[in-house]
Amino acid sequence: MKEVKSPKKPLVFYYIVTIILILLLNSFIFPAIFGQSVKEVDYGSFLNMVEKGKVKEVEIENNSIVFKSNEGEDGKLYKTGTIEDPKLVDRLYEADVEFTRVIPRETSPILGFILSWILPLIIFIAIGQWFFKRMQNKMGGGNALSFGKSNAKVFVEAQTGITFEDVAGQDEAKEALQEIVDYLHNPNKYKDIGANIPKGALLVGPPGTGKTLLAKAVAGESKVPFFSISGSEFVEMFVGMGAARVRDLFKQAQEKAPCIVFIDEIDAIGKSRNSGPMGGNDEREQTLNQLLTEMDGFDADKGVVILAASNRPETLDKALLRPGRFDRRVPVELPDLNGREAILRVHAKDVKLEDDIDFHVIARATSGASGADLANIINEAALRAVRMGRTRVSQSDLEESVEVVIAGYQRKNAVISMKDKLTIAYHEIGHALVAAKQNHSAPVHKITIIPRTSGALGYTMQVDETEQILMSKEQALDKVTTYMGGRAAEEVIFQTITSGASNDIEQATKIARAMVTRFGMTEEFDMMALETVNNQYLGGDTSLIVSSETASRIDDVVLDIIKTCHQKAIQILEENKEQLHELTKYLVEKETITGEEFMNILNGKNASELTVK
Repeated sequence: MKEVKSPKKPLVFYYIVTIILILLLNSFIFPAIFGQSVKEVDYGSFLNMVEKGKVKEVEIENNSIVFKSNEGEDGKLYKTGTIEDPKLVDRLYEADVEFTRVIPRETSPILGFILSWILPLIIFIAIGQWFFKRMQNKMGGGNALSFGKSNAKVFVEAQTGITFEDVAGQDEAKEALQEIVDYLHNPNKYKDIGANIPKGALLVGPPGTGKTLLAKAVAGESKVPFFSISGSEFVEMFVGMGAARVRDLFKQAQEKAPCIVFIDEIDAIGKSRNSGPMGGNDEREQTLNQLLTEMDGFDADKGVVILAASNRPETLDKALLRPGRFDRRVPVELPDLNGREAILRVHAKDVKLEDDIDFHVIARATSGASGADLANIINEAALRAVRMGRTRVSQSDLEESVEVVIAGYQRKNAVISMKDKLTIAYHEIGHALVAAKQNHSAPVHKITIIPRTSGALGYTMQVDETEQILMSKEQALDKVTTYMGGRAAEEVIFQTITSGASNDIEQATKIARAMVTRFGMTEEFDMMALETVNNQYLGGDTSLIVSSETASRIDDVVLDIIKTCHQKAIQILEENKEQLHELTKYLVEKETITGEEFMNILNGKNASELTVK
């Protein structure tokens, strides 16, 4: 026999029961417990007590007389009815009793009802709402009585207003997602041929490349509701809440179909389930299991499309990535040269610019920058223009904002001794001179010895003429040699070394080790895999996959590369020592020089002939 469950009572029912209970307690129970007891006597006993001097105070009301005896410290209360007695006042006066007459105020019945019943009800509800709101805040948001509700934000077309025109530099990703948009507009075209739209698409890539923006653009192009929720919002301190929120999210999505559900940072709940000896997070795994079940259970033909974003796709559970769940994986990579230029133009469309702005130069100088970095560069340039008292952004503002993002703000008030300033200048010219004398180095764009807030005392900026996708062995060796140029200049000129080359050493060692362990650019190890990359989108940490003996040999080969490049840098500077002195003198005088000025002096033009800008 099927069990019939009684429906749950609404919250108002419990409110009403509680209020009635409190009023009954207040009317009958509390006065009996906490109030002072009153003894009723007849009128004759009252007169007898007055004549014997046993009455202390009397209150005469319309229908009763309340009096207090003078026996004991607090006295005892008595009550009797009223009788027509003209001599009562004289008797009380003669017995020296304090007496008064209570004249009741005429109160409206409606006002009395409001004060007695409605006002306590309002106060009780207000206190209840305040109490539940306090509980809600302590639970980290959400309704304290509906923990299973998802916190998904719903955006409709009028609220987002984002289309593919607002997304630049991600043409391949937009093309992959355009099919989903077309299906939501014309589902019959796909159903007629028997094609099924992908249930889900996973956007993967480094931070700041526009994964969330792409998801909103898909919803904006499709003109359908857009649910947005972070993966971390599913996991709560209460066991089972994450799974309940997943169920609620998909229930809402089915009700508003066609729609798009976007789960940001899905790796918060989608990590591979741990079957090791230490076990795993049961709450997170329950949430993941529920997500897998829901993605299997809903019909994609209704127009519910699941989009998700992650910076760590390698950590996601294999069951989540199989066909039928996230059918399509859309890479959202760092933009190339043309992509960076397009992104700069998109973010600059609402900024007042001067007429001679060249975005191509800025795009060349920002290799490896994400869309968020480029947006920040445009904003920094606009802020600099305001600080300088101008109404439009100039090319110099954009170039300076690139340096701010790369190296921080200028420390104009930093006090540096002339000896240290001279050492820094030789160090930076050493980098530039070694780079210029090699065949596979990027051209020098700018040299400065003005300290920056990032900790750099100076830097040399190199900008490739074209976008570099691959790096040859010769280019890698030239990079390492260029990094060695600063320390080599200190050794050639001062016959000593300083701590200024610490970052150069770190960068040079990374490249030299990658040549050995990942790029297969050495004869000793040939094309043997020695290292694996972890979290390629979050810094690209690596870990060796070899024995300790092989690791020791790797260190020896890396050291040989660094020593060879170091000696090459010293040789280049020894052969061009006069130019090293001349360029350093010019840099100390100006503090910042362009790549054009540097090359003019290097090619034999006298520094005194250059126009001081």
